[in-house]
Amino acid sequence: MKEKIEEIKKSLESDIKNANTLQDIVDLKAKYIGKSGCITELTKNMKDIPEEERKQVGSLANVIKNEANELISNKENEINTIIINEKLAKEAVDISLPATEIPIGSPNILEKVIEDFEEVFMSMGYDVVDGPELEEDRFNFELLGLPKGHPARDAQDTFYVKGDELLLRSHTSPVQARTMLAKGGNEPVRVICPGKAYRRDDDDATHSHNFTQIEGLIVDKNIKLSDLKGTVTVICKKLFGNDTITRFRPSYYQFTEPSVEMDISCFSCKGKGCNICKNTGWITIGGAGVVHYDVLKGCGYDPEKWSGFAFGFGAERCAMLKYGISDIRTFYNTDLRETKPFDRKEED
Repeated sequence: MKEKIEEIKKSLESDIKNANTLQDIVDLKAKYIGKSGCITELTKNMKDIPEEERKQVGSLANVIKNEANELISNKENEINTIIINEKLAKEAVDISLPATEIPIGSPNILEKVIEDFEEVFMSMGYDVVDGPELEEDRFNFELLGLPKGHPARDAQDTFYVKGDELLLRSHTSPVQARTMLAKGGNEPVRVICPGKAYRRDDDDATHSHNFTQIEGLIVDKNIKLSDLKGTVTVICKKLFGNDTITRFRPSYYQFTEPSVEMDISCFSCKGKGCNICKNTGWITIGGAGVVHYDVLKGCGYDPEKWSGFAFGFGAERCAMLKYGISDIRTFYNTDLRETKPFDRKEED
């Protein structure tokens, strides 16, 4: 038996030297340590060995089994290393070659405009709040000075969902009413309310039944129209450039008194007159005013102690002006050519 073990050992060493492929390793495992391998057979036949030799033979069999496992494993690792090195040599990549530019799309234009507004207002201490798009008549109209039967309701062209009590909000002002009610009439309010609004409107280059408003509200002690003018001027300069001039014209809104329309000097022609400003030198960007006495009272604030102002911008209109977009439908169609100028490069 000892002689047989020595023969197996010599045979194993010879086969290990001649093994050059992974298939050779598979064959070696089957020949020596597999279920029918010659080393495995040694342990199976131990019962036929005289008892006085069994212990010594068993020890030698375990030694050669361990040696076989180690030799075969080392040879397998050696072959794998050779294979990997050959692949690396053949499949080398020249990293000095210019990379392929990968288009990664662009941010949504409206979302970018809204984020610009939010960033400026938050730097001024405003909170960004939201509310339901499916709204109650009470918040959309009544608390804003538009009771049932009020003729101004017709101008809103509202989408009613259930009778005359549930509707798609026609502006984001209901969020302001909800915020004031939540404050209980005894805390200051400083919020902006960006979001979708809906009105029965014929879609064309400048109108849409689904549009985005960015409204703001501040309620505190001793708030005046001059505070509104200063705030809006800061916003317009940060969004449209430091040389932007603001103008306020008298207007009428049901929930503010006095009310104004907000204009900015045309950033294209610098006030000289062009097709963007219709040769007036001015561009209207929104409406605003001092919060109406009845609105404050209806939302729980004592108008003798509290005052405030509210304002509203159209996100689509601001984006069209800022980026030179002539058709509001650009924001909602699926023509990727429209977003090409806004695509970000990979390095961005």
